[in-house]
Amino acid sequence: MSEKTKETADGGRQIPVLVEDEMKDSYLNYAMSVIVSRAIPDVRDGLKPSQRRILIAMNDLGLGPRGKFRKCAKIAGDTSGNYHPHGEQVVYPTLVRMAQDFAIRYPLVDGQGNFGSVDGDPPAAMRYTEARMTRNAVALLEDIDLDTVDFVSNYDETREEPVVLPSRFPNLLTNGASGIAVGMATSIPPHNLGEVCSAALALLDDPEISVSGLREHIPGPDFPTGGIIMGEAGIRNAYETGRGIVKVRGRVGVEDGRAGRKVIVISEIPYNVNKSNFIEHIASLVKEERITGIGDVRDLSSRDGMRIEIEVRKGEDDGVVLNQLYSMTALQDSFSIIMIALVNGRPRTLNLKQMLVEYIVHRKEIIRRRTRFLLEKAEREAHLLEGLVKALDIIDEIIALIRSSSAPAEARRRLREEFDFSDLQAEAILRMTLSKLTGLEHDKLVADLAALREKIAEYHAILGNETLVVDIIREDLHEHKKATDKRRTELSSDLPETYEKGDLIAEEEMVVVLSHQGYVKRVPLTIYRKQKRGGRGIKGAGTREKDYVDQLFVASTHDYIFFFTDRGRVHRLKVYDLPQLERTARGKPIGSLLHLRKGERITECVFAKGSEGYLAMATRQGVVKRTLLSAFDNTRRGGIQAINLPESDRLIGVSVTGGENEVVLGTGQGMSIRFNEKDMRSMGRTAYGVNGINLGKNDHVVDMIVAEPGATILTVSENGYGKRSFLKDYRLQSRAGKGIINIKATARNGRVVGMKEVHDEDDVLLITQKGIIVRLRVKEIRTMGRNTQGVRVIRLDKGDKLVAIARVEHEEPGGG
Repeated sequence: MSEKTKETADGGRQIPVLVEDEMKDSYLNYAMSVIVSRAIPDVRDGLKPSQRRILIAMNDLGLGPRGKFRKCAKIAGDTSGNYHPHGEQVVYPTLVRMAQDFAIRYPLVDGQGNFGSVDGDPPAAMRYTEARMTRNAVALLEDIDLDTVDFVSNYDETREEPVVLPSRFPNLLTNGASGIAVGMATSIPPHNLGEVCSAALALLDDPEISVSGLREHIPGPDFPTGGIIMGEAGIRNAYETGRGIVKVRGRVGVEDGRAGRKVIVISEIPYNVNKSNFIEHIASLVKEERITGIGDVRDLSSRDGMRIEIEVRKGEDDGVVLNQLYSMTALQDSFSIIMIALVNGRPRTLNLKQMLVEYIVHRKEIIRRRTRFLLEKAEREAHLLEGLVKALDIIDEIIALIRSSSAPAEARRRLREEFDFSDLQAEAILRMTLSKLTGLEHDKLVADLAALREKIAEYHAILGNETLVVDIIREDLHEHKKATDKRRTELSSDLPETYEKGDLIAEEEMVVVLSHQGYVKRVPLTIYRKQKRGGRGIKGAGTREKDYVDQLFVASTHDYIFFFTDRGRVHRLKVYDLPQLERTARGKPIGSLLHLRKGERITECVFAKGSEGYLAMATRQGVVKRTLLSAFDNTRRGGIQAINLPESDRLIGVSVTGGENEVVLGTGQGMSIRFNEKDMRSMGRTAYGVNGINLGKNDHVVDMIVAEPGATILTVSENGYGKRSFLKDYRLQSRAGKGIINIKATARNGRVVGMKEVHDEDDVLLITQKGIIVRLRVKEIRTMGRNTQGVRVIRLDKGDKLVAIARVEHEEPGGG
């Protein structure tokens, strides 16, 4: 006995062990017990111990597919009492899942009664439900009595149970498996039985076939609830490495509903999605206004199939609503594939080919063991028949020997010694009835013996030739392949696997508002009602004291917004990235959306739908510049330099041009100049530019127009006056001239605040320093000479000033 070992009072020994060592060993034993005995399926039959024991218990009860149903309480009780000592309440849920056609691709239990639903409804109590095995379950058990698998003692050593089932078809791949063990989990999707059998046959024909070759037979999982698998990357990764993620969509159609509304109809949902929870989630998204285009959700599912109707609000884009459902709900779900199974009692991650190889190895062993069992049985029967045939040939001597013997034991001994019969043959002769002495019986024995000898020869051939073993497996697979059903899950490589934010947002015209102190927002254009010239307007933007709206324009939600700073840097966002707020809301700080430098502020915003054309820029000091729009494609969130400016200058205007446009600059003192954009040569993104207008003393550029033929120019001043003149009134000049008078900047008018190109069919939005907005028709402002004072376009409150103007497309009158 070592020094550390102590003897106890009852004669035992105490061995000191470190706590961490004991914890490590005990936890490892627990982990392996969970892995092997509970959570991970065997690669050969695709079953966990609890599932296997349920089928064994049902087999013991004789519950075949043509037999009577038995109460599930009886089945669960027998399973728990004989094989799985964890209680009936543990066994029954496993039994239920094996019967649910929405949970398992090829159910192994035929249930009668309430076994739950895809809505998540619980099954009835086990005393109310009944069950029996399906044909697939019988196929898993086939030949189990022919010494095809090993048996071990059950938990109390009162009976034996198989360690694996013969599994006539590849159950692991066809029905899949899921389980969470200690430190690992398995998630194997179900597949179509016909496709799996076809792949197994291809592997038998060509053992060197690759995973990609097997994928020609098994293109992807086949879920019991159908759906659509998008993309091939996840499937390919899973089949080649044993791990992957696939995106699964529900099956959706769009129909015409009442009053011209569109109805999105969902007939299939992704695997393992609870339909009731799915519908409740949609309702909550609508209530929270995260999805605004849905008017109603109806569940019209019945025993004939699933039908969920989602009514789209009138005027909403059903495509956008559908994309929102894909993005925010389980209508598009991810299925994680982790193909871990027990191989020789140890968990392994397997690819598609390895799974099929392990199954075929198992089936070869099953065929060999079955053949050896049948061979031994046939040889034993042949041996007995040989003895009977021999005895019939000398029946008179046999009868005489038996009559002269004093006891059966003596007759048995004398048959062995005098006629060279074996113990088995002697016993059979003594048990032979008189009817065997007829000629017909003699001929039948001879025929039976010949048939047995043929079987024996066949069995020897099978055991001696692996090709015959493979042929038997091939026949079994062909039989299952013929009896399979069609694929339920569609595979699509065209559908996107992820959504950009823009896919979830309808294209809509927005008024983008940027305040002087850098607050930004977007408001639907439809909110602003149109008013007559000179109207008082409606509240359009809430501002802080000393803040006012500095920029206002209209763009689509899917347009790019370029934010140019006063220091010549540019940032790019989509309109939908801007916060959508109420009409009277102040907005959110632009600095929370963009990475602005210290002291930098946004002075100009433009939008563009693509990368064609140029960006024309103008500065307060009259410098102009033209740069290819594509030079700004890689604009970072932190911004890039758009124009290099001296410290004394600031960027005041930016517009998108097509290369053949004309540019008009307007100044605060009412001067303007019109020249061809080609006078500005295209230059690099960081260049400063060239002179655009020769400014007078104390004058500066307030706006820039990229002119179109036939347009008129609307100029407004800070005191609410403006005028509209024809473009032709502004003669074409060379760049860098002094220009001509645009509007008289008198005391009545004040300084010019904006100049826009407009058409008769346009509307314009006018916004004041206090946030008042007026929308009016351009045609209500008559055209007049260029060198005039203009007319009142907005009536201002005392102390208010006009600060911005924007052109918008005309709409019919509506509510504001």
